[in-house]
Amino acid sequence: MATKSPEHHRRIGIRLVGLARRWRQALDARLSSAGLSDATWSALVHLHELGDGISQSQLAAAAGLDGSSLVRLLDILVDQQLVERRPHPSDRRVKLLHLTQAGRRALASIRKRLAAIEDELLADIDDEEAGVLLRAFEKIEARIAASN
Repeated sequence: MATKSPEHHRRIGIRLVGLARRWRQALDARLSSAGLSDATWSALVHLHELGDGISQSQLAAAAGLDGSSLVRLLDILVDQQLVERRPHPSDRRVKLLHLTQAGRRALASIRKRLAAIEDELLADIDDEEAGVLLRAFEKIEARIAASN
């Protein structure tokens, strides 16, 4: 088993937070040149990842948005005919979200652009290193989920 270095462990959190912020900024800068705002592309990707038929509150939690911000964003996405709200079958207070065909086309374009950006940012990370990172993230996520 590998040894633990307290010095390295103490640096992970701050580095991860900073990297996440810079990663998002890099994606936003490149995607905004294609007319895609951070909120738009992120919400569409999260909705696709979680699957059609999720509630607004589920999307808000996944995307890290507060409810009122998400409502405004969803109004825009609905107006652009990328997302539609449908009533919940048993709870009329809840609206379920679904990507439209136009939303799926927009998502395909976003995914293509994201893949190119990610390929550039991860150019010198091999599959083994990526796997180690992903497994470490999964462990951290599981520990956070267990503590909530």
